[in-house]
Amino acid sequence: MASMKHHHVLVIGAGPSGIGAAIKLAEHGFDFAILEKGMSVGGTWRDNTYPGCACDVPSALYSYSFEPNPEWTRAFAGQREIRAYLENVAKKYDVPRHVRFGVEVLRAAFREGLWHVETNQGTYTANVVISASGPWNQPKIPAIPGLDTFAGEVFHSARWNHNHDLTGKRVAVVGSGASAVQFVPEIAKKVERLHLFQRTAQWVLPKPDHYVPASERWLMRTFPRAQRALRRAEYVSQEALGLGFRHPWILQQVQRIGRRHLEATVADPVLRAKLTPDYTLGCKRILLSNSYYRSLTRPNVDVLATEVTKIDGHRVTGADGSTVEVDTLIFGTGFHILDMPVANRIFDAQGRNLADHWQGSPRAYLGTTVPGFPNFFLLLGPSLGTGHSSAFSILEAQLAYVLDGLRKMRAERLATVDVRAEVLDAYHAEVQEALGGTVYNSGGCSSYYLDRNGKNTFAWPWSTPTLERRIHDFDLDAYETTGVPAARSRSTGEVRFEGRPS
Repeated sequence: MASMKHHHVLVIGAGPSGIGAAIKLAEHGFDFAILEKGMSVGGTWRDNTYPGCACDVPSALYSYSFEPNPEWTRAFAGQREIRAYLENVAKKYDVPRHVRFGVEVLRAAFREGLWHVETNQGTYTANVVISASGPWNQPKIPAIPGLDTFAGEVFHSARWNHNHDLTGKRVAVVGSGASAVQFVPEIAKKVERLHLFQRTAQWVLPKPDHYVPASERWLMRTFPRAQRALRRAEYVSQEALGLGFRHPWILQQVQRIGRRHLEATVADPVLRAKLTPDYTLGCKRILLSNSYYRSLTRPNVDVLATEVTKIDGHRVTGADGSTVEVDTLIFGTGFHILDMPVANRIFDAQGRNLADHWQGSPRAYLGTTVPGFPNFFLLLGPSLGTGHSSAFSILEAQLAYVLDGLRKMRAERLATVDVRAEVLDAYHAEVQEALGGTVYNSGGCSSYYLDRNGKNTFAWPWSTPTLERRIHDFDLDAYETTGVPAARSRSTGEVRFEGRPS
């Protein structure tokens, strides 16, 4: 076995969460390293390079609050700008010095008071592990009978094959979610034929995107107060939208905008019927686009309102019996959001992994800690997702919580903190009760917010300010704790512990 490398904290992943964690850990003087399976930072914004890839949260909000970016060239930034922003922030705070690139975590197990982390480059040990791999990490490809027989090119939008020229190709796109809404308009211009397999119609609202002129960027760069005011205004507007998720009747009014957008763009009543959702706006992720509907009216594009049930050679067959012959198959089918792969690699002291504990329904106290996994913290964990706010707002609230916990452990000489099972049970029951009246649960759809057991273990049922207030101060009373070994008695050999009693 390769020699062991020890750090007080190990962070898994160098995407937005890992970069943020690194900055805060360094700020508070903790010894740490980041294990990153890729060869550069950026996470999902490094991996997703499909045509048209962009954020659907306003740029001013989609950034660290402590490192605003006055140089966004669009109101909703594209993938390249977001990746460049993350790389620049990482460089400014010297994050790459702490990153072990090309190191993939294979198994992390807690035993004898330490985390033992096995990787493809040897074993590390740590007092604390922070999972920053995120929910948008592993692409999800449906198990379609005959997929392995497809005779053409196959790839997922998150692993776009830029070497495969789509010009003049017959293409089938499976999925009509957030990624497809962005790349379909781009590729429809060049392919010979595009067949979109849409299992469920999506609400698509106009995207208030625009180019940010140099004069406005100069203003933001020269007067930081103006930039803070813009961020605050966008935060307030997003929270106003968020009110509708808790009071679905509001979103039923907003969806009139989506209906007008569809009617103004798609004249064909048959196509328009295919594209009209039968559930309340917000039940699924709200999509934004000014070009998606228009691209579906092109003469070389057709929409098949059915899921794919079989593939045979070049032939793709839908549940309604429709069949198309294609050269290329592109999946826009999202990610393993609630069955995140890292859960299969994190083990407790008894040898059970996180996925086995969850049994298909992820649960974590404040989306961050799980009983039986001491000193383990999840970033962007279960029940923290929202349909309206920036992931950076959630991330920064969690980082404040985790760092407060680590500082208290250091101050009170605690070796371990392990959230009490009854605390998680009470919190989870509270979340599930609150979700009942939200559009996520009552909007009449089936979404990726629901896990394989039919429970909503994705969404946060309250406002972002409530999240930021609640997930901030680390309450040691919610945790079982053990002290740090302080000394061994010379007469008895007994180890004494210093620290806060459990």
